[in-house]
Parts: sequence; structure tokens; C-alpha cells
Amino acid sequence: MEDINSTAGGTSIKQRRMEDQAFTTGTQAVAEPKPALGKIDAIAVIVGIVVGAGIFRTPSLVAANTSGSTMFLTAWVLGGLVSLIGALCYAELSTTFPNAGGDYHFLTRAFGKKLAFLFAWARMSVIQTGSIALLAFIIGDYATQIYSLGAFSSVLYAALVVVLLTSINIIGISVGAGAQKLLTALELLGILIVIAAGLFSASSEPDFTTIAAADTANSANSLGLAMVFVLLTFGGWNEAAYISAELRSGRKGMAYVMVISILIITAIYVLMNISYLNVLGMSGMAQSDAVAADLMRLTYGEGGLVLIGLIVAVAALTSANATIFTGARTNYALGRDFPVFGLLGKWNAKTSSPVNAFLVQGGIALALIGLGFFTRNGFETIVEYTAPVFWFFLLLVGIALFVLRHKEPQRHRPFRVPLYPFTPLVFCFTSAYLLYSSLVYTGLGALVGVAVLLLGVLLLLALPSLNKLLKVNDKEIPGIK
Repeated sequence: MEDINSTAGGTSIKQRRMEDQAFTTGTQAVAEPKPALGKIDAIAVIVGIVVGAGIFRTPSLVAANTSGSTMFLTAWVLGGLVSLIGALCYAELSTTFPNAGGDYHFLTRAFGKKLAFLFAWARMSVIQTGSIALLAFIIGDYATQIYSLGAFSSVLYAALVVVLLTSINIIGISVGAGAQKLLTALELLGILIVIAAGLFSASSEPDFTTIAAADTANSANSLGLAMVFVLLTFGGWNEAAYISAELRSGRKGMAYVMVISILIITAIYVLMNISYLNVLGMSGMAQSDAVAADLMRLTYGEGGLVLIGLIVAVAALTSANATIFTGARTNYALGRDFPVFGLLGKWNAKTSSPVNAFLVQGGIALALIGLGFFTRNGFETIVEYTAPVFWFFLLLVGIALFVLRHKEPQRHRPFRVPLYPFTPLVFCFTSAYLLYSSLVYTGLGALVGVAVLLLGVLLLLALPSLNKLLKVNDKEIPGIK
């Protein structure tokens, strides 16, 4: 445990923490997060964030873009390796600059407020709202397995979920901690049921070597897209940066937490996909919109289908509600920090919620569901929409590690990424490749996502008052010349 009055590079740890807080808020430090999480708590949080409803949906898309079971499982192991490398880079950033602002703080510190504003814009208009739409489509796909509403059943369920959950949050109804734990337990139960059903059931003995002869020639070109879907499923481990300031075991414990979390997640995902393969085979997975439901139908009949459908829907509903809750508060903070979005920064005392932020967020999510309806491939379209923007900013976070090493060489680093600069270079190269893949191998959704990001750039260029504010804030960053 570091002494609060010890120094590194001539700056006390207490002073650095105050500077970190002022850096993000643009004001002098006030209250900051207290270290309240143990290592096991932090691991549970990260695993809980990452292992969500995606593993019940994306394997079919990965199977459709890989030529056989070996490539399919290799893609998931590679996903774990890429996430582990990224986690090591994040471990250095989050232990050196612990702050509740997470990515926003790292980007602000490395590149200034303008780029950080663009990240905040992207989080509001693409990343967070895209996540809400993705989860809503997962609920729609599984709910349709239980009771179909017709030709557009999945889209109707998805829109209903966004409207219902947004309304619940606006009127101030929240799910208690006990209920959240129960719902998380149900999700884990669903994962265990699928693993057990797949591993201990008789194999369907499909042809694992190819999906179809016509697809084999295109498999190499599709691997990049397969990895986009794999790493979407691994997405969320970087959210650990947001709890870095709350770990009781100190900064060094963060690296341990992130590595162990990624290893657990990778093991869960590989077991899940072996289960899918054993029962459905590659071709069965590639043709499925709800792989867990199809697996349960084959192993336990219609009763198993209803059970897993309910569990997955509840899991996705829980994640969607949490994403809507946190996303609106992120947008509320954006409204407070940037006058151009002042409408979002209003808090309704009566309902104790940022009503305007909820309404705008809900409207964007519904528009994205409409985009999915227009393309007739809801889930895939929203993945295309979010992926390029997500990987663009993850690449910038990787570059920020090099920038901050150069800008603040005397900063005390409790954890340094091993094999520097090779490890962060691999992370940056991987992020750049996935950015490229998400643009080249996708369709209309990617173009819309990039267009929305460019709209944020136009806002920066077209609003002199916003530019003036950002320049002032950049000058007010303590400890940085």
C-alpha cells in the first residue's frame, strides 16, 4: 500500500489524485470514489459485465464467417488473447491514472478535451445507444421463439423493450440490488444449463469441416468479420477502467483482477461454443438466430426452449436496463460539461432522474431499431453500426499509452505493461485491423455509424463557443504543460 504522502517524480500521490479529478471535471477536486471493492468483487463485476446475452446470439454469426470448427474455436481463443493483451494495456493506464472517467479521462489526458468531447458524443450517439439496441434485438429474437408477433416480431419486441425500460427509469423505478443479483444468478444458471446440455448430450455428428462448399472460398476474407463478432462478445472488459479508483487492494491489484477476469471469461466462452458445436454443428449454428434456444429444443424439447428463452430474455433485459440507466447519466454529465448539450444536463428532482437524457437516449435507440428494421438484419446491422466507432476509440486508447509515457515519463506507474513497446503495439495493430474489418466487411450500418461520428466532428468545427470552451478547459488541466 502506497503512503499517501510519498512522492514519485516530485509529486505526492495525494496531489496527483487531486490533479486527476480536476483534469476530468475542469475544476478543483471534490469528493472522489472510495476504495470499496475487493479483488473478488472486482472480478465478479468485470465477468458480470462481459458475460452477457451476447454469447447466446453471436456464435451463429461467427460460425457463418468461419470455415470449420477448428477455425471457429480458434477465433474464440484469439478473442481471449486479444482481450488479455488489451487488459494489460488498460491495467497500466488505470493503475497510473485511476479515475471514474475511465476512457474519457485517458483520452482527455493524452489528446485534450476536443477528442474527449468526440468520444463523449460517440458514446451517446453510437456506442451506448447501439448497445441498448443490440440487447433489445437479442430479447426480440428469443421472445419470438416463445411467442411470435408476426413477420416483424423481433423488431416489435425490441422497440417495446426500449420504450418500457426508458419509461420505468424516467418515473424513477429502479431494480434493487437483491433483484439484480438474482437476475445475474439466472443468467449464470442459463450458461451452466447450456454447457451441461451441450457437453453431455449425444453429438449430432454434423460435418464440422465446412459449412458449405460455396462458403469455403470466402472464409479467409470473413475471418476479420468473425473476429468483430467475437470481440463484441468479449466487449466490456475495458469498463474495468471505471472501477480502478475503487479497488481496496491498491493499484497493483488491478492487473491481477483484469488478467484473471479475462481467463475466466475465455474459459466460459470456449465451453459454451464447444456445447453449441456438439449439438448443432457448424451449419446448424450458422443458420440459427437463437443458438441456445435451438440447442435446448434438440436436447430437452419445447420445455427446454421456453426455459432458456426466458432466462436469456431476463438476462438481456437486466443488461439493457443497466445500460439505459448508466447511459442516461453519462449523457447527463455530457450536458453539464458542454453547454451545447445543456438540455441533457437537467435533473428532474421530482423523479430523481435525468429525464431529458433518458428521452434523447431512448429516441436514438428506437431510431437504431428502425435502421435494423430497414435493413431486415437488426442485430447484424447494429453490430456494423457500433463496431467501427468502438474500435476507432479503442485504438486511440492504445495510442494514448504511448503518448502518456512520453508526456508524463516521471509519473509513478505501479504496473507497467510487459514487453513494452511490443505488447501495446500488438494491441494497436489488432484494434486497427478490426477497425478495418468492421469497415470493409460490413454494410450500411457501418456507414451510418461513421456518418454519425463525423457529425460530431462537424459540431466541433461549426460551434465557435464550444471550441472556445474546450481550449479554455485544455489550459486549465493541472500539472500538464
